This record gives sequence, structure tokens and C-alpha cells, in this order.
Amino acid sequence: MPLSRINNIFLSLGVALLAHGGIYAQSDTLRLGLQQLFERASASHLQVAADRIKEQMAADRAATARTARLPEITAGLRGGFLGQPIVWKNGLDNATRPESPDWQQNYTIDFTQPVYQGGKIKYAIRKADIEQDIAKLQTATDLSDIRLGLLEQYLELFSLYKQRQVLYRKIEESEHRLKDIRRLKDEGVITNNDVLRSEMQLTNDRLALTESCNSIRIVSQRLDILLGLDEGLTLMPDTALLDGNYAVEGYADYVERACMYNPSLRLLQKETELAENNVRLIRADQLPRLSLTASNTLARPVSRTLADMYNNSWNIGLSFSFSLSSLYNNRHRMDEARRNVGLMRNAEEQQRQNVRMAVQTALLRHREAAGRVEALELSVRQAEENYRIMRNRYMNQLAILTDLLDADNLRLNAELQLTTARTRVVYTYYELQRAAGTL
Repeated sequence: MPLSRINNIFLSLGVALLAHGGIYAQSDTLRLGLQQLFERASASHLQVAADRIKEQMAADRAATARTARLPEITAGLRGGFLGQPIVWKNGLDNATRPESPDWQQNYTIDFTQPVYQGGKIKYAIRKADIEQDIAKLQTATDLSDIRLGLLEQYLELFSLYKQRQVLYRKIEESEHRLKDIRRLKDEGVITNNDVLRSEMQLTNDRLALTESCNSIRIVSQRLDILLGLDEGLTLMPDTALLDGNYAVEGYADYVERACMYNPSLRLLQKETELAENNVRLIRADQLPRLSLTASNTLARPVSRTLADMYNNSWNIGLSFSFSLSSLYNNRHRMDEARRNVGLMRNAEEQQRQNVRMAVQTALLRHREAAGRVEALELSVRQAEENYRIMRNRYMNQLAILTDLLDADNLRLNAELQLTTARTRVVYTYYELQRAAGTL
């Protein structure tokens, strides 16, 4: 037996063991549907988890801002050694040292209830609420991007599994064809050159099969890590996904939907609302403040007579203040805040333009991919027929081996292109949903 044939046999056995042992015979294979993929992304992706923590922090800040409506209550205790007082009755002559206790004590409770702060408390609460909405919209934006990114890798598995399937079939057919070629060579119909070229083609196909199996493991591990699954799981996509109905609506419908639901656009709208609220918050610093105050103090000794007795006093009243310096200190801050509103509106308008372009691009690419699927389905049938004709012609010595191998490669490429086109239909459909804000 020729050495090259022996090498091919061992290589074939090695590839078969790798492929079947690594993919089919594994007990740690998981069939993952698209909906499960999206659910796992929401539950286990680290970026989404970080965004959820930021949401909780924003909710805490909103709750803290509301406490500014409540009264401020302070309790104080002061005690210490009281030094000898000196009293001068006539200028600085005839100093006297009256008797006084050695220790003093002071117990105080103060109460302050804001009545009017120029709207500062209200706008501070509103700011915290808007920031909480922004945190939620940021989560929705990141989740849409994460889902689309995971979908791209998920669809890559379709192409890889199809490539592996086609290569299995091609290798099996090539082995049968090689037997026929060797038989023809033994009969003296063809030269040894065709045998060598067939063996080289078979070796290349086996190496390509190994690469496909390894690529499936790489993509599976990547998805396992991102979804919080066991890294050893080999994922298998839902094969019914490519046969689904992915009809789309008109451009205007998606643009209208995007203006209402696109999370990135809504996030910028909230940023504009936050900038407008900041203008009102700065303006509130220029308005007067009114508060209700109350206080009770228990002190020893009596401050005026220094008698060693406890004295309790209380008061209640209104506190009014107006910062005159705010009239000129806040002027530039107000100008900056107004310009920031204009900047946010500009960013919002830019995002609207980006959304319209994204919708149009995804819509046209989707229709393009759907048309490509129809064309490639015909190409696959033609490639199959072309290969059948070339094989018959070669076996009857009416064509050369190069023509047969070219027909075989053409059939392989046509099937792979068809699978890629079908996955592209799915991807552009969900890309369109992302642009519309419904992913």
C-alpha cells in the first residue's frame, strides 16, 4: 500500500474521532433557542448586571433627594469646665471675681422645616428621577446592543455547522470517487496525476473539517462565557430559525416606531430634559428661602447671673434669606446651562438622523438578503446538476479532473453562501428591530 494512502487513512480516522468525539458524542451539548439566548443575555451578561446596579444606585439617589422635604432635626450636648469670670464695674478698675460654678452644661434641640426654597428641592427631586430614567434607558440600550452582538455570533454557528455538514458529505463522496479513480488508474485509463490530485484535495477537505470543528468550539465557548454557562458546553442553534417568516413593514412605519421606542433616542431626550431641569435648578439659587425654625435649650448655669441653676428656654419663628451675590455669581452658570440645553437638543437631532439611516440601511440590506436567498437557491440546484454532469463526464473520460474538482468546490461554495444569506436575513431583521427599539 502506498505511503500517501496510509497517511490519508490515519488522517481520516483522526478527523473522524475529533469531530464525532468533540461534537456529536459529547454529553455536554446544549440546544439553545433564540429566545433562550436573549433571556440568558438579560439575566447573566455582566454588562447588563452592571447597568442594573447603576439603576439601583439611581433609585437610592432619588429616594435621598426626597428626604430634603423633611424637617432637619439636630440634638446637641455640650459640657465643660467654666473658668473664673472677671467683672469690671468702672472701666478696667476694681475688678471683681463673682462666685460661679466650675462646670457648665448645655442641651439643645433645633428644628428646621423648609417652607420655600425657590423650587430647589422640587427640581433636585426631578433631577434624581430623570437620572433614574436615564439609567433604565441605558440598560435598555446596552441590552439591545448586547443581544444583537450575541445574535451575530449565534448565527455564525449556523454557517459553521453547515460547513461541517457539507465537508462531511464532500469527504465521503471524495473517498468514493478516489476509489473509482484508483480503479481507473489500475486499468490504465488515467495517469497517477489524477490520483495524487484527488488525495491532495481530500487532505485539504479534512483539514478544513478540523478547522470547522474547532471554530464551533471557539464560538460556543465565547457564548458560554458571555451567557454565564459552563465553558465546556457546545451550543447547537435552533435550525428552525432560518425557516421563519421575516416579513418587514415600510420605512415610515419603522421610523415612527423608532421615534417612540428607540432607547438611545429616548435616552438623549431624557438628557435634554435633565439639561432643562438644570437651568431651573440654577435659577432657584437666585430666589429667596423661607424656613420654619424651632429650638429648645436647657443650660446650666444661668448665662446672665452665673447662678448655679438650670435654665430652659425655647423659641419658634421664621427664617428668611436672600443671596444678593447669586445675582451675579450665577449669571455665567445660567448661560452655560442654557447652552448645554442647545447642545443636548443638537445631539438628539443627530441621533434622529442616525436612527433614520440605520432603519433605511437595515431595511435595504434585509430585502437584499432575501433576494439573495432566492437567487442562491437556484444556484445550489444548478451547482448540484453541474457536479453530477461533470462526474459522469469524468468517469467516461470526457472531462478532466480539474473540471470535476472545480464543480465540487462550486457546489460547496454555493451551499455555504446560501446558509450565509439565510443567516443574513435573520440578522438584518433583528437589526431593523434594534433600530426601531423593539429588540
